[in-house]
Amino acid sequence: MTPETLEALAQRVPDGAMVALPPDNSLPSVALAKALIRRRARGLRLLGVPVSGFATDMLIGAGCVAEVQTSAVSLGEAGFAPRFTAALREGRITVRDATCPAIHTMLQAAEKGVPFMPLRGLIGSDILANRPDWRVIDNPFAEGGDPIVLLPALSPDFALFHAVMADREGNVWVGRRRECATIAHAARAALVTVERLHEGNLLEDERLAPGTISATYVSGIALAPRGARPVALLDEYGMDSAFIAGYARAARTEEGFQEWLARHVTPQAEEALA
Repeated sequence: MTPETLEALAQRVPDGAMVALPPDNSLPSVALAKALIRRRARGLRLLGVPVSGFATDMLIGAGCVAEVQTSAVSLGEAGFAPRFTAALREGRITVRDATCPAIHTMLQAAEKGVPFMPLRGLIGSDILANRPDWRVIDNPFAEGGDPIVLLPALSPDFALFHAVMADREGNVWVGRRRECATIAHAARAALVTVERLHEGNLLEDERLAPGTISATYVSGIALAPRGARPVALLDEYGMDSAFIAGYARAARTEEGFQEWLARHVTPQAEEALA
């Protein structure tokens, strides 16, 4: 598989697509989120797997997002996600509330090719009143009085994430973050940015194969060194907490966010960082 440019990967994602993004502690592609902003993507339906963070807040602030389905949106130690909070208060986005286990269960159903999967822990929760697509039935294997929730399979149009490396066959190594494999299996297409290319086949290396997603599930890759920054990438580099805190302060206002965007996301900003 020949690596593409970031901009070429972003062009593959049409307006209105459902896009699955991992959380800040699990291989988010901030670089690809920035490329979507530069493309002026619109109407995206973001799926936080299972929570949303820095990339989601950036995309919302840039006007790229119509809907967010997630169990939380947060900048972690830096506090609330300011552009998400503003958009929600102003009615500019739709939020579909979920739970972490529910999101994983729906993706696992799609991964396994079944129309739904059951989950028990939602019983008694107020969330069921706001999710008419989740159905409560009686357990057919019990005598009665044993309710259980059925969750529909969820197959995003795209899974976007960042990984340490890919080989020239298109296999991608995600290490211990195996939830990214579930996203890739469930999605119709996976677009992955990587730090570097690996010489040799990752699936033929006994040490690396267990942490590798087969090229069967990868539709495109792009080289993007430091592509997860300012969040961490496994053992490659840590989180830039000061940068995220600075973003949180700037993004409290629309004017501050736009100034931040001009400094860090525009093509001129990317060239200055190269």
